[in-house]
Amino acid sequence: MSENEIRRSPADPASPESPAPAGHNRGPPLDEEHRPEWGDGGIGNYFYWKAAHRAAFHNPSPGIVAFRIRKAERLGLTYEEYTLEILERGRHLQIEDVERIAEIKQARAAKNRS
Repeated sequence: MSENEIRRSPADPASPESPAPAGHNRGPPLDEEHRPEWGDGGIGNYFYWKAAHRAAFHNPSPGIVAFRIRKAERLGLTYEEYTLEILERGRHLQIEDVERIAEIKQARAAKNRS
């Protein structure tokens, strides 16, 4: 077998199939640009919002969580929907809030469809 007939692997530095510039480590291409957790825009208030979300959803006492779960089940909502309503509006939903509860359920159905 002659030298021309021997196929070399792409990792072989002497391979004519993939010439690499000096200093190249022959690693995978880095085409995908790093995308931070806060997205493509500026960082803005990202860490303030993250801390507020953590404080709202991860720090309530077990008694408060149990109360919210019972209340949410009575209204036909999830714990997250009920808690988000408290955080956004500053008040607990009641049975009389039929229109707002219907809006939340419609938003959930639309989100599940997409």
